[in-house]
Amino acid sequence: MSINQQMLNETMSMFVFLAVELTALFLLISYIVGVLQHYIPPSKIQSILSSKHGKGYFIAALLGAITPFCSCSTIPFLKGLLRAKAGFGTMMVFLFASPLLNPIIIGLFAVTFGIQVTLFYFSIAMGVSIIAGYTLERLGFEQYIKPEAYIEPEPRGCRSSCAKSTMEESKWLKIWHTTWIDFKKVLPYLMGGIAIGSIIYGFMPTEFVANVASEDNPLAIPIAAVIGIPLYIRAEAVIPLSAALAAKGMGLGAVMALIIGSAGASITEVVLLKSLFKNPMIIAFLIVILSMAVGAGFLYSAIF
Repeated sequence: MSINQQMLNETMSMFVFLAVELTALFLLISYIVGVLQHYIPPSKIQSILSSKHGKGYFIAALLGAITPFCSCSTIPFLKGLLRAKAGFGTMMVFLFASPLLNPIIIGLFAVTFGIQVTLFYFSIAMGVSIIAGYTLERLGFEQYIKPEAYIEPEPRGCRSSCAKSTMEESKWLKIWHTTWIDFKKVLPYLMGGIAIGSIIYGFMPTEFVANVASEDNPLAIPIAAVIGIPLYIRAEAVIPLSAALAAKGMGLGAVMALIIGSAGASITEVVLLKSLFKNPMIIAFLIVILSMAVGAGFLYSAIF
């Protein structure tokens, strides 16, 4: 068997394995989250996050951990929190924590990298999100929210007929239907990420990754963090991609920085945030994500 044929076989085997495993995991986690969201409606979440007590910060982070939002899909919910007059600090905690701690990322993290790495990632993302939200509120960054962000849009149309028809469905079947629709939406990202990761695993020279992004390169972690932020890589794609890079010799500190940078922020999200925040708030947001990514990468390398 030629080297190219062997690489192709390894690529196909990895693709099939990841496709089956991650598809089952995504459907299971998404359905469980759908059940949780059925019993914890958005209005209840907004009411809880309006609390001025210190526990609101921890609740915001925990709620971020059970909402399957990517960096961009967090924005519409953030608008709802603004119009519900939720506390600024708790809103910011949710904004940071939701895309980083969503159940899809945590589940894929655990399966791909193991429980120890997952607990480290979870602790860093939650801790920094809470500290950042509290600090930004204390520094008065609420003044950088645009006034129009609080304005409620005019209602359009009537939803009574839709509500009547949906009441006739079984709630469990409705949750599954929603789960399946969400799965079809992310399927291209999931399969694309698995395909790229499998190709990297099968064909990318180990020496190239070892030289550029190994633990011996002090610049690997900040470079990975900076590269991750401009890219809009969903968790379904970045986790298998990062696993392939790690298998080829990329240091796990750099992998950690890449995942936090890409999951925590994106150019698309920044553009959406511009409709809500003034420039100082945008800059502060990016600084928090970049600092979290670089700090987590170096801390992981130092501890493990």
